[in-house]
Amino acid sequence: MPATIKASKMKTGCNIMLFLLLTLFFSLPAGAQSRGIKWSIDGNSYFRVEKNEIVQYTLPENLAKTIVTKEQLTPKGSANPLRLSYYTFSSDQQKVLLFTNTKKVWRINTKGDYWVLDLKTGSLTQLGKSLPASSMMFAKFSPDGNAVAYVSNNNIYVEDMATSAIKALTTSGSVTLINGTFDWVYEEEFYCRDGFRWSPDSKSIAFWQIDAGSIKKFYMVNNTDSIYSQLIPIEYPKVGEKPSSCKVGVVSVADAKTTWINIPGEPDQHYIVRLEFIPSTNNLLIQQLNRKQNHSKLFISESTTGNSRLLQEESDEAWVEIYQAGNPYTIDFTNNFIWLSESNSILWASEKDGWRHLYQISLDGKPEKLITKGDYDFIDLKYTDLKGGYVYFLASPDNATQQYLYRTRLNGKGSLELISPAELKGTHDYSFSGNGKYASHTFSNNYTMPAREFITVANHKPLVEKDGILARLDTLKVPQTAEFFKITTQDQVEMDGWMVKPKNFDPSKKYPVVFYVYSEPASANVTDAYGAGQNRLYNGDMAEDGYIYITIDNRGTPVPKGRAWRKSIYRKIGQLNINDQAMAAKEILKWDFVDPERIAVWGWSGGGTATLNLMFQYPEIYKTGIAIAAVGNQLTYDNIYQERFMGLPQENLEDFVNGSPITYAKNLTGNLLYIHGTGDDNVHYQNAEMLVNELIKYNKQFQFMPYPNRTHSISEGEGTSEHLSTLFTNYLRMYCPPGGK
Repeated sequence: MPATIKASKMKTGCNIMLFLLLTLFFSLPAGAQSRGIKWSIDGNSYFRVEKNEIVQYTLPENLAKTIVTKEQLTPKGSANPLRLSYYTFSSDQQKVLLFTNTKKVWRINTKGDYWVLDLKTGSLTQLGKSLPASSMMFAKFSPDGNAVAYVSNNNIYVEDMATSAIKALTTSGSVTLINGTFDWVYEEEFYCRDGFRWSPDSKSIAFWQIDAGSIKKFYMVNNTDSIYSQLIPIEYPKVGEKPSSCKVGVVSVADAKTTWINIPGEPDQHYIVRLEFIPSTNNLLIQQLNRKQNHSKLFISESTTGNSRLLQEESDEAWVEIYQAGNPYTIDFTNNFIWLSESNSILWASEKDGWRHLYQISLDGKPEKLITKGDYDFIDLKYTDLKGGYVYFLASPDNATQQYLYRTRLNGKGSLELISPAELKGTHDYSFSGNGKYASHTFSNNYTMPAREFITVANHKPLVEKDGILARLDTLKVPQTAEFFKITTQDQVEMDGWMVKPKNFDPSKKYPVVFYVYSEPASANVTDAYGAGQNRLYNGDMAEDGYIYITIDNRGTPVPKGRAWRKSIYRKIGQLNINDQAMAAKEILKWDFVDPERIAVWGWSGGGTATLNLMFQYPEIYKTGIAIAAVGNQLTYDNIYQERFMGLPQENLEDFVNGSPITYAKNLTGNLLYIHGTGDDNVHYQNAEMLVNELIKYNKQFQFMPYPNRTHSISEGEGTSEHLSTLFTNYLRMYCPPGGK
């Protein structure tokens, strides 16, 4: 399950517009460099980038001091300072590792150049001088601060801080043999990017090696940058194809010799999703998932011998959800374990009792302990107070559209305590200082702009009263446009939704409805946060123009309503979620002020897929649809996502067929606008061509807009965003005219 259920992470079928909205308005977690903060090691101050300088704020006075200036960031012989994209400190906070000149790798900028600034001497040194420009990835100080390791061209290097000597720890790296980072599908579906870990003694490095050599290449075609077409190959395992082979090695820094870890199972029939040194030891803790992702195993592995022993395992009839703490769309995201103490136990999230709860798992073989208890879902971990014996986390037992900070006892004997102010109804988030004394608290709801305050955790009081959210609440209010509601279908399924009615709404008139859908397990739409009810593709004001705008979260969406809700969609994507949406729409059509002849639906990625399925499976309801970057045929999508939620096509092909829009294309009767980028590495453009062929076969008339060489976000190229917005708006106004009648 995503690390936050309310702000679910973007992925394949992910809710792109929601993701962009949340990223725009909310401060990112500690460590993120855009709008975010980075806490000091002692927890009594934080850092942030301001005007390309690093400023330290000391608490509780919030006194500012610039510790890295533009002058310090200017290399000798250069007139311009380095442009900061990311930074991190050595363990003694005397050196700063700086990331600059970055380039995008699939989703975020993870390639670039690294420099080290010595805060004592003021020296600024470039790392990896002999390597190609902007080729370095995931540079990290060794725990002792004497070296930096990084990846370049799929090999791992270590550079001595005193001598600047560079040593290659692996030399086998190629396009398809990947050391220390990952292939496309691991990054997209597991958010795995940084693929190596320093040992606590700084003498070795554990790393993933991905062998994608047997993965078939999918070729995208670039027809715009040359008079001759260019093929763009990508190792992309389609559903039903074997995964990349994966193994774990531990390489010695001294002699570059690698010990391979022995983990049971065929390396191309399982995934390694977590890998970390156990603190203060040279042993590893490794999480393995089987190919169907319904069986998780934890192994303790010896880095010197490669031997492994099973620590814990867990199965689910559907899939085992992987909890990921943090924001996976920041460069410093690593899907690490959550250590409760130096080495003897971890916090573990599981849905085994029907709710997502936290457990304590001992590495010493002691019985596991349930920490969070009750009929509610743990959403996201915020802080573990080992001294005080508390765990702080996000949850929302009473309203699945909101989230609040709670705490309970680490010994599993405590009750659930609400920490967030009860009078602030909506969506809260927190970033705790390392000592747990302070936290950055953010809040918004659909009628309150996002705001942040720094608080003392013990009493949840702002450090400066006048800067507190409650003190500023009146200035943060905006007109409430979204109405939250619940709707129950004839199948007795109750779903949350929000609705924006037209301005100057007249209940005696009938208005058109535009449904915004996503509906798959990767994302939820109905969130009580700022921006709810907005359509950022629409060029204008939908409420002003006279539309009713609605979104509904069906079963299977990742909201805190228990395991049964979320896992009900297993092997039923394209069926259960589509039926829920259509049955909810049928109830809405009974409302006196809804015009049943003007019903539109739109969505992006998984939402585009849902749009096609709704148009084709329920043409009597949906008269107009706009589908963007949709999966037209489930058999074209990647194996990790599709097999997790649908099983293997070799075993249940009919589920893939029955859930794919292409199966029902012959039923189209309404107005369809279909949009896809030809350079989409995620949902391939072949989906569009397959579906277009099917529509042509049955003489179904529609409008189609391919965006040349654009990716899944359809954001590249001059004028693209404006063109897409204009296209969307004009089509909607033409075929689903606004206004009351």
